[in-house]
Amino acid sequence: MAERRRVGILLSGRGSNMQALVAASRLPDARYDVVIVASDKPEAPGLAWAEGEGIVTYATSPKGRPKADYEAEIERALRGMRVEVIALAGYMRLLSPAFVERWRGRILNIHPSLLPKYKGLDTHARAIAAGDSVAGASVHLVTEELDGGPVIGQAQVDILPGDTPDTLAARVLDAEHALYPAALDRFLSR
Repeated sequence: MAERRRVGILLSGRGSNMQALVAASRLPDARYDVVIVASDKPEAPGLAWAEGEGIVTYATSPKGRPKADYEAEIERALRGMRVEVIALAGYMRLLSPAFVERWRGRILNIHPSLLPKYKGLDTHARAIAAGDSVAGASVHLVTEELDGGPVIGQAQVDILPGDTPDTLAARVLDAEHALYPAALDRFLSR
């Protein structure tokens, strides 16, 4: 098997998708290792979990400083760990076009809708309001366009009678935990 690729994860919260990516990386046939977890929120619960798993973590707040300075700091941490691919896992900041350009074709994101439907926020409520019979999640390459990069994997989830945005979100999140590691692994196999 080829050498494992070095993946860095960016998150802003609890990191449930990060946990799924880490668990999958520890399987014998995985194509990647998670070498760093970084966050824009030093208090993000996902950082404590990653530290407990022995993964290098890094956090810096963007508050009160230029976006370019904040991104340069995050990028130094990623490059310091020789990251080859970035996986966004609940990272709630938009990356600048300059950052995206420097990492073009090497940043993946997971989004809780069947793209190109429902880019942005409130995806579950929008799917229910539209009367859709299915919702889901998409893994896509990050481009300058919000949730607009090429889709590399999707998982569908039925919308059930009586679903609320919260009940649907919980089932979509379960689907994300299976989808993201599989899509990342496939992406790295090319």
